[in-house]
Amino acid sequence: MGIKVFAVDIDGTLTENGGGAVSLSALAKLRYLDKLGYSVIYVTGRSSIEAFVLAVFGGTTRLAVGENGGAITLAPQEHKLLASREKCMQGYEILKKSLDGVQEKPVFPRMTEVVMLRTFDIAEGQKILDEHGLQLYLNDSKYAFHINEKGVDKALGLKEALKILKAEPEETVAIGDSETDIKMFELCGHGIALGHADEHVKAKASHVVSGKEGVGLIEAIDHVALNYLGVKA
Repeated sequence: MGIKVFAVDIDGTLTENGGGAVSLSALAKLRYLDKLGYSVIYVTGRSSIEAFVLAVFGGTTRLAVGENGGAITLAPQEHKLLASREKCMQGYEILKKSLDGVQEKPVFPRMTEVVMLRTFDIAEGQKILDEHGLQLYLNDSKYAFHINEKGVDKALGLKEALKILKAEPEETVAIGDSETDIKMFELCGHGIALGHADEHVKAKASHVVSGKEGVGLIEAIDHVALNYLGVKA
């Protein structure tokens, strides 16, 4: 089965220098893939609206998965929500009362999750959520801490996006750098981790490149192009 889709994380994968700046060289590679007829979609912990806007201005497929799989944006006013922000807010209020340093991060509005500063012990936070019987989990995107409903992750959102694209997970290359990308690696036919990813993340990928951030994304695309697409990207 051939490759049809590239599912790409944003922070630490397409962006560089830790400040959210897009690697223009990597974006040019993604746009080239799009011109060749491949679907290129962002699957991110950021807002799906942010990712959709990036797709519009970057010239890639106008479909984006955000909020770690909880939200899919198909058009400026068209969203598919796979989770409840209200449930996540319940967990946030409990954490705020129970731990010092719990604070929402100033981000684009979320529809299905809560995003917090990385200022507390995430393991302790998860223990508190579990003790209250909440079906929520905390994850660290390296960009922020997120509260999501259990069962909601990047793989869930990507599956729904692939249905829209009429593509299969086996036809998809997932590229990322953080723990939140592991579920994508496990779902897709190809999972590529960047060089700065933690070792347990690399262990779940089918291939690991040496490059970091934007450079690593370019290396990942070149690897796929040379070994699976028969073209030089």
